[in-house]
Amino acid sequence: MTYSSNVTVFTLSGLTKGNKYLYFSVALFGYLAMLLVNFTLILTIIQDKSLHEPMYIFLCSLCMNGLFGITGFYPKLLFDILSETHIISYMGCLTQVFVIYFGFMCEFSTLTAMAYDRTVAICQPLEYHSIMTTRTIVKLITFSWLYPFCCGLLSVGPAGMLPLCGTHIDKLYCDNWSVVKLSCVPTTANNVIGFILILSFIAHAVFIVYSYKKLIAACRHSKDDKHKFMQTCVPHLLTLINHSLALLFDTMYSRYGSKDFPMSLRNFMAIEFLIIPPIFNPLIYGFKLTGIRRKILRPCKRHKGKNQLKRKRQI
Repeated sequence: MTYSSNVTVFTLSGLTKGNKYLYFSVALFGYLAMLLVNFTLILTIIQDKSLHEPMYIFLCSLCMNGLFGITGFYPKLLFDILSETHIISYMGCLTQVFVIYFGFMCEFSTLTAMAYDRTVAICQPLEYHSIMTTRTIVKLITFSWLYPFCCGLLSVGPAGMLPLCGTHIDKLYCDNWSVVKLSCVPTTANNVIGFILILSFIAHAVFIVYSYKKLIAACRHSKDDKHKFMQTCVPHLLTLINHSLALLFDTMYSRYGSKDFPMSLRNFMAIEFLIIPPIFNPLIYGFKLTGIRRKILRPCKRHKGKNQLKRKRQI
């Protein structure tokens, strides 16, 4: 078998043939909606000093990460929908792998930091401000971004050094396993690295579940704590479940999936974590958290009040 180290482009598959302008319009609307809701939440938190608290800072970080992740997918998808050929350069593919993987892993690590914050807030309320200091927040934010960054490099680096004997990726976007499967040589080292990375994020999920076990036990006898749990922890838990299911499906299908699996369902599950969290997180937190909801709706109330005052004057 001849080894090919001179791969310059990959071909992608998965796009459904049909009315491409309709698909483009839907995808563009979804992308713009994600940008709008995430930027609105980020700017609201940054501009209002009363929201400069750990919970809101972590939420801001979560939304920034969401914007980073979708930027690695949607512009390329929009281009491919209108294009007759669905190709991506070798370096573009590795870059997309890094950006999407980084965004996915950063969401997990940020959710872990948020779980720690909520555990301290509900289980140790009197010590909260002495524990969640500015220094602690900076450490948690740094961890939630730096650890996924290193994991992304560790995932993409070895894959980028493999000699390849193929150029077709059976997916809407590039992912690490799809590139590794094209290798001409055994990929044991890559598989071990991937397995270790998956275990590390399973450990994140285990920590979050353990923290929620403590939270539920602490909330049993306090109405205020129950309210805090329902307001801030339930959206967090739903996001975790969504991400965990997406990780499980993508991992299992990439390694053991059958080609008989319906393409439309396979595409949805493959990009589900790039659709639901970026739109779900800012909306559910924005409406659930009273502080943010009031800040966002205040301009609307002012405008409504001015209109009512004008009508009264006219009458």
